[in-house]
Amino acid sequence: MSSSDTSSDSSSSASPSPEASPATAFEWVGGEARVRALVDRFYDLMELEPAFTELRSAHGPSLDSARDKLFWFLCGWLGGPNHYIERFGHPRLRARHLPFKIGIAERDQWVACMGMAMQDVALDPALQERLLESFMGTADWMRNC
Repeated sequence: MSSSDTSSDSSSSASPSPEASPATAFEWVGGEARVRALVDRFYDLMELEPAFTELRSAHGPSLDSARDKLFWFLCGWLGGPNHYIERFGHPRLRARHLPFKIGIAERDQWVACMGMAMQDVALDPALQERLLESFMGTADWMRNC
């Protein structure tokens, strides 16, 4: 709640007020702990939801490495620490994903899964909308079949 809000209403908008706007999407998400929660929920949903079967099958038997890599990547992509770049250099997303079949179904499942994960960890709806737009653009660019 902003300092200018003097109401006693216990409900408050999750959107930052103009004077308290976060400098980065990383801050808006809530830092590393919230990025980790988002990534973990994303991969949990991928394993649990039948709607994400094709997406899950593209990841191999274990999701442990993928969880860490997405967490490290998203931290930097959102404007936080560059964990991924420090470990692996430039992400080269398209090149790193070329060995995997990424078509319309995989793109749509990835974006839907991330959308569900963002809802489940209760990210600000305005942030969810911005991120989904960016994720869809990137996911569409990653298609290779």
